Parts: sequence; C-alpha cells; structure tokens
Amino acid sequence: MKHRPRKSLGQHFLHDRQVIGRILAAVDPQPGERFVEIGPGRGALTRPLLEVPVELDVVELDRELADALARDLAGRGLRVHHADALKFDYRQLGAAPRSLRLAANLPYNISTPLLFHLLDQQDSFRDLHVMLQREVVERMTAAPGSAEYGRLTVALAARCRVEKLFIVRPGAFTPPPQVDSAVARLVPDTSLAARITDPPAFDRLLTRAFSMRRKRLANALKGLLATADISACGIDPGCRPGDVPPDAWIALANRYGY
Repeated sequence: MKHRPRKSLGQHFLHDRQVIGRILAAVDPQPGERFVEIGPGRGALTRPLLEVPVELDVVELDRELADALARDLAGRGLRVHHADALKFDYRQLGAAPRSLRLAANLPYNISTPLLFHLLDQQDSFRDLHVMLQREVVERMTAAPGSAEYGRLTVALAARCRVEKLFIVRPGAFTPPPQVDSAVARLVPDTSLAARITDPPAFDRLLTRAFSMRRKRLANALKGLLATADISACGIDPGCRPGDVPPDAWIALANRYGY
C-alpha cells in the first residue's frame, strides 16, 4: 500500500518484520478472538492478525488509509471505522465484557489521553498491547523514588497492571521517529480503583502534588491535607510526592475526599 506519511497525524509506519513478529508473539492472538487495532496505517499488524484468523475492528482517522484497508482486505473479517480514536465508543463493538483485545501503534502526540479514554471503557477490554514513545512507557512502569515516577504512573496503577515488553528502534518505522519506542502490555485491574471513594478527588490530589513534585509532601498538599492527616495515613509528611506508592495515594485521596 503506497501512502505518503502525514506529519500532521504523527504517522510512522511499522515495517520491520522482526519487530512485527515480536509483537505478535507477545500478543499471542488465537483464532476467533475479538481484536481492535487503532491506527492500522498500511496494515503491518492488520494482515497477520487476519491470518490467524481473528475478528478485527480497526479505527483509522486517515480516510485514504481507511478506504484502502476496506478495499484491499474485504471479505476477511475486517471492519473498518473511519473515526477519531479519542472519541470512538469501543463499547459499541458489541463484544461481551472483557472480551476485546487491543493491539496498536498509538500516535505519540495523543498517546496519554488515548490511553485514559481506552481505560475509561476498560470493562470492554481483556488486555491492551500498545507501542508508545519509550519515555512514556518508562513513566508508566516507573518505581516510586525514581525520576520517571509521577502522576501518569499512579493514575495508571489505579486502573491497570502495566508491563514493559521490549524496545523498538527508530529504523523499524517509515519515516523513522526521532525517539525510541517501546511495546507495553496493560491488563485492566480495578482492585486498587475499588478502594478509591472519590475518583475526582484522587485525580485532583495527584495533579496538585505532582505539579510540585520537588516540594515536601506537606507543602505540596498544603490547603488540601493537613500534616496530621498525612501522618494519619502512615506517610511521612517530609517525603516528596515521587516517593509515595500508589496504594498510599489512595489512602491520602480518601482522607482528602472524606
């Protein structure tokens, strides 16, 4: 399929067969499973998924690419949706709860809001395999106390389990991006989220704290939680936001939202 990459859409088409093979091995698609692919592009993952075969819905914003996929792969169990992935309702695909699987090379310029849009509909997904900018994946999987640990890490931890699988170098794409990429596996998990009494309060607390991540926790949360409240959660008020693990953030948010 010939198609000039559009910079405005952040298009970088995967072409490296070895990388495609590693992604498929990690995903391990089984015949008859229901898959969603976002940004299928020229079909580098689309075609081998259909060969399994799986039932596949693809969401593509580029009209030319969407029409080409619908034309070239007609009759192979593919459903093409010309739509904005950030606005798409994945529940409309009609699959049973937790039955959808996602495989996607996400556009880097919208990757974080797109992840949260998908996880807002996590009751539809069994798992999500995504390729993202390496820096983002390292933030997603960071440990407390590390430089990469932050609001994204904690917000995702409350919604899913995240695993970094492997790094992908720029040469695997056309045109090559200026950064390394990484493939990650996300498995929806509500065990932590079920303990949050007020989700908006949880998000507000994270936003406030990590906007002042160099300050001591008592100072970063001044006006929201008193020092005594922080101590009551078993957390040192003198530590910094980046030292607080996800489950402790839930305790703080519940105290704040009480």
